[in-house]
Amino acid sequence: MDLKTFLVIFGTVFLAELGDKTQLAAVLFASDRQHAALWVFAAASAALVASTAIGVAAGSMLSHYVNTRHLSIVAGVGFMAIGAWTLWSALRGG
Repeated sequence: MDLKTFLVIFGTVFLAELGDKTQLAAVLFASDRQHAALWVFAAASAALVASTAIGVAAGSMLSHYVNTRHLSIVAGVGFMAIGAWTLWSALRGG
C-alpha cells in the first residue's frame, strides 16, 4: 500500500469517528474519576481495533463472493436509510 492510500483511509475513518457514540462513550468513561484515563484509552483502542478487524475480515471475505460495486451500493443505501430514520425521528420529536 502506498502512503496516499494509507492517508485516504486514515482520514476517512478518522473523520467518521469524530463525535460518534464511541468517542462520546470514551469521554464519559474518562470523565469518571474511578477510571484511569490510560485504561480508558487502552480499552477503547483495543475495542476499536477489534471491531475494525472484524469489518476488514468481513469485507475481504465478501469481496470474494460479491462485486465490490454492489457492496458499495448496499453500504450507501444503508447509510441513507440510517440518515432518513434519524431525520424522521428528530422531526417527529422523538
